[in-house]
Order: sequence, then C-alpha cells, then structure tokens
Amino acid sequence: MNYALDGEQQEMLNAIRDFCDNEIAPKAALRDEEGRFEEGLVPQLAEMGLLGLYVPETYGGAGLDCVLYAAVVEELSAACGATGILMSAHHSLCVDPILHFGSTGQKKKYLPPLASGEAIGCFSLTEPGSGSDAGAARCRAVEKDDGWHVNGTKCFVTNAAEASVIVLFAVTSGETEKHRMTAFIVDRETPGWRVSKLEKKLGIRASSTAELVFEDCVIPKENRLGEIGRGLNIALATLDGGRIGVAAQAIGIARAAFQHARAYSQTREQFDRPISKFQAIQWKLADMRTELDAARLLTRRAAWRKQNGRGYSAEAAMAKLYASEMSSRVTNAALQVYGGWGYCQEYPAERLLRDAKITELYEGTSEIQRLVIARNVLREPDFVLRGT
Repeated sequence: MNYALDGEQQEMLNAIRDFCDNEIAPKAALRDEEGRFEEGLVPQLAEMGLLGLYVPETYGGAGLDCVLYAAVVEELSAACGATGILMSAHHSLCVDPILHFGSTGQKKKYLPPLASGEAIGCFSLTEPGSGSDAGAARCRAVEKDDGWHVNGTKCFVTNAAEASVIVLFAVTSGETEKHRMTAFIVDRETPGWRVSKLEKKLGIRASSTAELVFEDCVIPKENRLGEIGRGLNIALATLDGGRIGVAAQAIGIARAAFQHARAYSQTREQFDRPISKFQAIQWKLADMRTELDAARLLTRRAAWRKQNGRGYSAEAAMAKLYASEMSSRVTNAALQVYGGWGYCQEYPAERLLRDAKITELYEGTSEIQRLVIARNVLREPDFVLRGT
C-alpha cells in the first residue's frame, strides 16, 4: 500500500499549490469579511481543472485518483477553507453520486458541465427536523403522470447559492425507515424550488449555506437517481466519500495555521530572543506537526481504499473524526502562539480557528463518526487488526 504521489502527480500538485498561493490565498481574508466568493473565482477553478478532478476523461474530467484528489483538497483548503469546501462538496456530494449511481444518460447530461465548471453541484439531505437522523426526513416526493411532485424544506445546503445541479433526497413511501427515501437530480431551471435563506456562520463565511424550499416542484421521471426507496443507501455511501474530502479540508486549514504559527514564532521576540527558542513554543510546534502527519496518513489510507475498491466507511470516519478534531486543536494552539495578536483579525489565526470548527460538524458530527467506527469494531472481529 503506497500513498505517495508519483512524479507526474507531484508535479501537478506543485502547480496547483502555486495557483493556490498566488490566486486563492491572498483573498481568503476578504472572502471571510465579505461573506461571499468574488466574481470570477469559479471560472478560475475550472480553468485549473479543479472542478472535474475525478470525473472520468470520457465525461470531460481529469480522471484523477482519490489520493491525489484528497491532496488537492488539502492544498486548496490551506489557501482558503471556504474555497476548499466549494470544490470538495461539488465533487464528493454531487459528482460522486451521479458517477456511481446515475444512469448512462444522466452521466452524459450532467458530468461534462460539472467537470467544466459550467455547473456547480450541491447535496440536499438535511432538514430542520432531521440532522444526524437522516431517516426522519419529511420532504416528500409523490409520483404523478407528469413527474415527481416534491414538497418540503431542506437546510444546511453547501454551495446552494452557486449550484446548478442539486442531488435531492425525498420521502417516497411509508415503508421502513431504510427504504423511505429516493434520490433525485434537480436542475436550477426546474420551477417550484427556491433558496429561502442564506445562513450567517461562524466560519467558512464565503461558502454559501442555505435553506431550500420545494413547493410542488415537478422533477422529470428520468431524473430519479438510482432505485426507488434506495435514497438513504445512496446518501450514506455519498457521505462516506464526503468525509474524505472534509478530512482533507481540516488538514489544509490546520496546516495553514501551523505554517503561520511557525513563521511568526521565528520573528516575534520576547525576552530578547525569538519565541521559537522557548521550549513551550517548540513543543507546541512539535505536537502540531505530529498530529498533521497522523491525520494526513489516515486520510490518504481512506482515499487509497476508496480508489482501490475496498471497504472504506470506517476508515473514512476515522480520518474525518481525527482530522477534524485535530484541526480544532492545532488552530487553537496556533492562536496561542500568537498570544493576544492571534485574537485580532490582523493575523489569520482567528479566521483559521473559526474555519476549523465546521469540520467537526458537517458530513456527520464527531459523535456520528464514533458510532460508525464502533459499529465496525463490534461487527468485524478482525477490524482492529486491519492496518490497510
């Protein structure tokens, strides 16, 4: 099992890192302050090929593997956490379910514009009354002669303001919780739905997080994604992959905090010497770097298992759990290195601390990750011995 990138992949990653350093990072604070992405950002990402990373070449994408995808999400998130999740959610929560569960016709229709950046994608599962308990959803789709009529409200939809393609989950039957929901693809032009509210958030402020209202929204029958009653399975499988992206985002945010704190510690002087000369600061930096490496290895293992067709649900949950909680610890330690200045917006530490917190919440809270891991530990006797 080799998580290392080959020469061609590393060269590509270096080019993306340069792009992130020169084009994305300089405006990160402004995006946070204004709470929006600047005009032209999405075309920039598309021009760099960052919106079709693992879309197959036959559908206009780059056809990259999942390990390189995770590395790219880390780079983009180190430059700007909000931009990182724009790209990650687009891939893992919209492209991925269409790629794995869509019909040939759906793939031909939706994947090329998603890969080119002509369309941005989002994922609509959570409702005001159902968060971690996705099976308690109430948004309903009723099949009629002219299509599926959808009524209900969804919330916490990432990319909602930018999205042209929505992967939607709605209740279609009154059977068991496991088979109540069905997945659909909704086009922006479809009448009957609207963005009703944009949330104001602690962090990743430029990333749109919105409530969607569906009022007799008629979805064509050919836009049903997968089988009737299999929506929850599609949602959970999609979230498994999404957790790899969130783990990579968390690592990128934490890495940026570490790099800023390290540089600051070498220039900030107290008691006639740089604070990096004090053991208290050195130990913080040592712990931060160690945790970053541990999180990255967990994440790349999950990505490697996904791209090689091995089960990865528990590995993705472990990567997401550790990386997200690590990110909160590391960004908090980085702010401490700055002292009082870290609390001020003049420096990036406070923004990175705010951005890190969300990674413990979306794609399943830390508590949900622990449930996923525990179920695997108890169900599979050899799981604890599985190192690959």
